Amino acid sequence: MRVDKNDLLLYAVTDRQWLGNASLAEQLEEAIQAGVTVVQLREKELDFDAFVSLGKELQAVAKRHRVPFIINDAVDVALALDADGVHVGQSDMQAGDVRSRIGEGKILGVSAHSVKEALAAERNGADYLGVGAIYGTATKPDVNTLSIETLQQICQAVSIPVVGIGGISEGNIPNLKGSGIDGVAVVSAIFAQPDITAAVKKLRPLAEAMVQP
Repeated sequence: MRVDKNDLLLYAVTDRQWLGNASLAEQLEEAIQAGVTVVQLREKELDFDAFVSLGKELQAVAKRHRVPFIINDAVDVALALDADGVHVGQSDMQAGDVRSRIGEGKILGVSAHSVKEALAAERNGADYLGVGAIYGTATKPDVNTLSIETLQQICQAVSIPVVGIGGISEGNIPNLKGSGIDGVAVVSAIFAQPDITAAVKKLRPLAEAMVQP
């Protein structure tokens, strides 16, 4: 396995809409220092050069703290940066094709919304799954939510780590205890908060309690 499940405990997914007076690199530095365990750079609007440029900034922060740095969807950007890995959705490149492009030494995350998709992703070389949306989320308003039962079924069906994503916050992480997931991916619960350090310091122990048997 190319990823330690402990690295997936508190998974920060970036979003520049809440930058305020700080740069994304500054926000990320603060989040990692407070307890984030892995970072995904998610960008839907930037062209290749701008994406790579921003990626270099954030990658330097992640490397300094020895935190895995993953690119969302853009395999070409991940290759250009020699990022630690890439995460793809069901509508993006097939997991097997991504694995053949990035090689065996890189982390491959795949989104899954059902046991069938989860098993296919594992079979095609995924190192971990991003499963959701667990709750409604403004980041992807058109995505259907999954029941906790479906989340449990997915966790039981695969042998690779599972990360819950979608509308996860300080208030609902405790509800996920016993589901079988190995971590939570959060966007606004970190980057939309006025005090990122305080937000992460609340989320981290909740995530740790969630994964305890």
